[in-house]
Amino acid sequence: MLKQLYINNFTLIDTLDIPFNPGFSVITGETGAGKSIILGAINLLLGQRADTKCIKLNTHKCVIEAHFDISRYGMENFFNDCGIDYDADDCILRREISPTGKSRAFINDTPVPLSTMRMLGSQLIDIHSQHQNLLLNEENFQLNVIDIIAENKPLLEKYKECFAKLKSVRKEVMRMREETEENKKNEDFIRFQLKELVDAGLKPGMQEELEHEGDMLNHVEEIKTALYCVENILAANNNGNEEHSGITDKLKDAVRSLENVTDIYPETKALAERMESCYIELKDILQEVSTNAANIEFDPQRLEQVNSTLDKIYSLEQKHNVTTIDELLSLQTDMEAKLNRIDNSDEEMAELLEKEQKLSNECGLLADQLTSTRAKAAKAIEKEMPERLMALGIPKVRFTISIENKELGADGHDRVAFLFSANTSTPMQPVAQVASGGEIARVMLSLKAMISGAVKLPTIIFDEIDTGVSGKIAEKMADIMQEMALAERQVISITHLPQIAAKGTTHYKVYKEEGESGTTSRMNMLTADERVKEIAQMLSGSEITEAAVNNAKELLKSKQNT
Repeated sequence: MLKQLYINNFTLIDTLDIPFNPGFSVITGETGAGKSIILGAINLLLGQRADTKCIKLNTHKCVIEAHFDISRYGMENFFNDCGIDYDADDCILRREISPTGKSRAFINDTPVPLSTMRMLGSQLIDIHSQHQNLLLNEENFQLNVIDIIAENKPLLEKYKECFAKLKSVRKEVMRMREETEENKKNEDFIRFQLKELVDAGLKPGMQEELEHEGDMLNHVEEIKTALYCVENILAANNNGNEEHSGITDKLKDAVRSLENVTDIYPETKALAERMESCYIELKDILQEVSTNAANIEFDPQRLEQVNSTLDKIYSLEQKHNVTTIDELLSLQTDMEAKLNRIDNSDEEMAELLEKEQKLSNECGLLADQLTSTRAKAAKAIEKEMPERLMALGIPKVRFTISIENKELGADGHDRVAFLFSANTSTPMQPVAQVASGGEIARVMLSLKAMISGAVKLPTIIFDEIDTGVSGKIAEKMADIMQEMALAERQVISITHLPQIAAKGTTHYKVYKEEGESGTTSRMNMLTADERVKEIAQMLSGSEITEAAVNNAKELLKSKQNT
């Protein structure tokens, strides 16, 4: 329930801070006074896109804030899922809009995406304006009304989940058919390309290894020369010529020299041990150098083989527009998978088609259940609607709901139409095509009254739903809104009819005021005396007569007696 509305710097409103009461409230005011501005501000709290034109001239920011009591509506899970603090007694929605066009949304002082505010707003307030009467022409709206009366939400969610899976499988079937058809056209070419890759015997790291080996084979002489040079420097002289001894022999002699004096000069022992380690390491190096020098040989056949294999790899990389063997191997895996799908396409398609049929059957059964519940709800609506519409001044009304079968869709396999006739001589036709503006308003109000019991919306706002009606019919419409407000619901009606204004428990007036800063829209909660004056003015115009005042008092008195 809406408890408080605060508006600052919104179009013609400088500051408005007004409380709202439970039950049935009415808002009146002359045309152009600013009633639509109030609705526009509330719509921003429901997630509507903001326009910088809505900011009052020469101000730095527009702020709209509303406080709600949601203690009776079990919304805690929504707040937990969105990571927002939950306060059942004081839920605060706020929008801030800057002249640059930047808009920020808050729920309980937590910044939220506009979509989150829109989701919450749709559960807090339902605004029924005149343009919503056009919904009567939409099949989805009519079907939604029936589903609400039938309390089909759990069943409909189950069906939609099943239908989403069916759509996904059907999409996969179509994709697989297209892919298989395309692959079969290219099957021979794919097999030829795959054979090339398989015959190449590709392995991870193969290209780098071959390039290294090829580079080595091209520089065998340089490598052997370097190894022989090292060997000559390190190797011992077998001729006994000390002048041409290798490093290892000289290092061994140095170790012996130190070892000879360790008894008389112990400091040389550690040096001798270190030099011995160096000698052992150098001998090991010498052995490896000698082995490598003996093993490395120029092999023109191997070099030709390496270059040939590399040329094949480079050619395949260029052909497939890649730069590494890993990419070629990935392509090879993809080709193998494509050919495997071609080879097994019939079996896979059979499995998919079986799955599609199973889901189609399941959806069909759920859709049949929806049809059954809808037919039952339609009967209830067909029974109640004429009663309501007769009370609203259409005594010879006929109202029925046509439910026809259609192809499975997102909401089942039912095509619905609300058929209407205001008299016995005219055949029933779709309501939006034959009903007058006033009749449509009464049909929509009756539907809203029916579905309001099934949908726990805290607040319903009717924006001049009384267009095209007057007198006793207006009183009956007000009675329906009063009835809706009694069921733990807040109903607010923006009206231009005194018969409806008099029925409200709380009465607000929107008016314009001229000041130094220009025209400003204001809104006040009326006292009892102010209500008499306002309703009298609605009855007689700008010049209030004594008869109008007495008439206004009678209307208000009759409201107290209902």
